[in-house]
Amino acid sequence: MADVLVTRQFRPSTEAALLSLAVAVCYYAAGRLGLLGRLVVEGVVVTPIWPPTGVAVAALLLFGARVWPGIALGSFLVIVSLTTPGLTTLVTVVSNTAAPLCAFLLLRRVGFRLDMARLRDGLSLVFLGGFGAMLISSTAGVGLHVATGSLDKREFWSVWLAWWAGDTMGVLLVAPLLLVLARPAGRLRMRRWKEAVALGLATLVLVPLAVFSPMSLLFLVFPLLIWAALRFQLVGSMLCALFASVLTTAESASGQGAFLHLSDVEIMVKLQAFNGSAALTALLLASVITEQRAIRRSVRRACEELAEVLEHLAAGDPSPGPPGTGISDPPTDDFTTGRRRPLTP
Repeated sequence: MADVLVTRQFRPSTEAALLSLAVAVCYYAAGRLGLLGRLVVEGVVVTPIWPPTGVAVAALLLFGARVWPGIALGSFLVIVSLTTPGLTTLVTVVSNTAAPLCAFLLLRRVGFRLDMARLRDGLSLVFLGGFGAMLISSTAGVGLHVATGSLDKREFWSVWLAWWAGDTMGVLLVAPLLLVLARPAGRLRMRRWKEAVALGLATLVLVPLAVFSPMSLLFLVFPLLIWAALRFQLVGSMLCALFASVLTTAESASGQGAFLHLSDVEIMVKLQAFNGSAALTALLLASVITEQRAIRRSVRRACEELAEVLEHLAAGDPSPGPPGTGISDPPTDDFTTGRRRPLTP
């Protein structure tokens, strides 16, 4: 019996350790990818999209708070790959871990659902998980640079805004996509596969045209986002938004295409405005469409049940009660005999 108790206690801890290790690997890989599009604002390295925040929030929502050591380890590995670890590294690791944890606790507090089938889920992820919780990491990170003297106080807000926007975009673009991909894949009809291919080809043509053209045609991306959200909900809209944001971020680093003849500040403002608009359009519109489809399915089921009840009544059968109860309509009085009789054919 003692061996059984030890085994039962050992398995959860082993599972948590393996999950944390997997989260750390994913966090580090996402961090290395995010650093490919890094920008330098007032001497501080920032990224317009920081994917590790989305990985961290999604991992916490899927596996719970037990994987927080993986987030801390992944954050530490990313920092070590950039600079020599020191006392400031501890503050950065703590803030990078605390921000996703805060997002997880806030979302769980408001009853966030992983399928994001309601508009309130999309709004919660945007304003609590993204805009709100990421204030922790950006404020702590930039404040640390000011406290150590590596950043002037007058440069605080410009660097803080870039840091906060990068962390927020990671949550809004990466976390929803990971949550959707973690669900069991639904079956699509052949006509949907054809439409998906058409959408993919249109995206591959129009998004590069909008990004690489010096005529500032970024608005061409939004009809694609609307199409993807209407027909394929979150998985389609978030894939489209992520592709457009990554391609736009890469082009902004070169200062060409839609960002030609712009200063560094103008590039950052235009890039973050586009990424934010694309993420909000894709996420919130897809949430609205998903919620409306769920309501339509509920109404259709209710109408089918009502039609079944009416058919029973028309045939003189007892109307069925709630499913699984076996309850029928109560018997009626037989005024000719003075006895009560059931509704039977």
